[in-house]
Amino acid sequence: MDDSGAKGASGAGGVSDTGGASGAEGASGGWGSWEGLVSAALLGTERRPGAGGPGGLLDEAARWTVRRRAGLVPAPAPVRPGRAPEDRRPSLPSAARRRLAQLLADRSAPAHSGGRRGAAPDLAELLPQWLSTATERGFRAPSELLPALLDAARARTDLRPQALAFAGPRGLWLARLNPEWRFALRGGPGSAVLPDASDEEAVRRLWDEGLFAERVALLAAVRAHRPGAARELLASTWTAERAEDRLLFLDSLRDGLSDDDEPFLERALADRSRNVRATAAELLSALPASALAGRMAVRAASCVALDRSGDAEARIAVEAPHECDAGMQRDGVAPKPPTGRGERSWWLGQLVEAAPLGSWTARLGGRSAREIVAMPVADEWGDELHAAWCRAAVRQRDAEWSRALLGTPSAPPGGNAGTISLAERAKLLSTLREEERAEWVAAFIQAHGLSEAFQLLGVCLVPWSAGLGRAVVDALEIARDAGSYPWSFSGVMGLAERCLNPDEAPRLEALTAIPPEDEGASPGSGSYWAEAFQRLVGTLRLRAAMRAELGG
Repeated sequence: MDDSGAKGASGAGGVSDTGGASGAEGASGGWGSWEGLVSAALLGTERRPGAGGPGGLLDEAARWTVRRRAGLVPAPAPVRPGRAPEDRRPSLPSAARRRLAQLLADRSAPAHSGGRRGAAPDLAELLPQWLSTATERGFRAPSELLPALLDAARARTDLRPQALAFAGPRGLWLARLNPEWRFALRGGPGSAVLPDASDEEAVRRLWDEGLFAERVALLAAVRAHRPGAARELLASTWTAERAEDRLLFLDSLRDGLSDDDEPFLERALADRSRNVRATAAELLSALPASALAGRMAVRAASCVALDRSGDAEARIAVEAPHECDAGMQRDGVAPKPPTGRGERSWWLGQLVEAAPLGSWTARLGGRSAREIVAMPVADEWGDELHAAWCRAAVRQRDAEWSRALLGTPSAPPGGNAGTISLAERAKLLSTLREEERAEWVAAFIQAHGLSEAFQLLGVCLVPWSAGLGRAVVDALEIARDAGSYPWSFSGVMGLAERCLNPDEAPRLEALTAIPPEDEGASPGSGSYWAEAFQRLVGTLRLRAAMRAELGG
């Protein structure tokens, strides 16, 4: 390098790109500086002439490149990460390891022309189920597949709970080394390395020093064994936590919620965060014996009563609140309604959903839940009242009220009793026992078909019971034989691929043949239905193989 390069140095280990040192103009062949060279290269040496023309420009660019590089100060060596924690879970069987690699590679068959999915199973849709099963069986993730597993969880938020639980402590360790995997540090409680819940010193140290995901997992683990100790742990740092963290910590109290949590939740009603206050109020209203539930019962009773006026049968009269006072707001009633919603109906709904359901029997003449739901409601308040009772039944996990509000599965929609909202019915079903839930949905499908059953199927235990599985397959076969549009049932077919018992595959073989098409059938529907049933059978057989590979 010539001497002109040294003249451009500026400070210890630094360089000046401006060519401000004496002689820089000559050292740059007339182009003046590195920026001048770049400008001449972009505009052309004819418009920005210099010594040597194009060849001189390239020579000067080479000299300036060496000069710039020589002035760099080497960066300090990064600190090597600590050793990855040990994962004592047993390793996967070799066949299951190969299957996981295949699922992560997403080697599903490409869609056929026209948007048809083809007959090959969709491997991407089977990955969540595989991860859940592997975690339940207690296997650890292969180290060589952890990067692909974290990439899959980054791309699909629905995979994260299962993926992070399966990745375990090594997955969390690895996530700290790649900014793209930082989501695991806030969303992976299942992947934290936890001390024994009875080791108070270790628990305290992790609570004070751990990452957020570790602290969430720790709180859940301690609460599972010692609910009071978990509550004291949370209370010890409550005022120092960020609002969003307080909200998530508070939400973790849903599991194992009891009357012992009431004093802590009552204090949280005065929290500076509106969302924290609302969550605390919701949790308290799920405790029918809490003071807040009692206050809400009094307020709701002042709005809902028996109306015996006239000779007509008894009905329910409603007088919605005229204001949302400070006491109501402290107990979690949001004063401002959503767009398009009236204030009074908004306040009424919040009061009724927070009141203990058991209080209505005494308030409404000793009637049972089913009798109360069947009563007429004056002045068209019925839908609002029933919707609030639905939310209360879900919040309080009250199966008796859920059955009353669900109504009979075979009843036509639009009756006075119960709710016809599929979203509300799905939530109510979640409060029932798994067997009762499956029986109700199977009866609903037998009475009404599959057109409105998608949401209801989503809350049923996987794999579906034999009766529910038969009801779904029979309804699909009826739809096929009726010449219905096959793509209208693609959502239910996709659910069946993931939720039917794999043992049902042999019974479905007869449906994989192309049926004769009637004159009124949709063109090409027969081949589509056959293709869909072929994919269903193939997916069930693949799920059976996956289960066997994992030792099931």
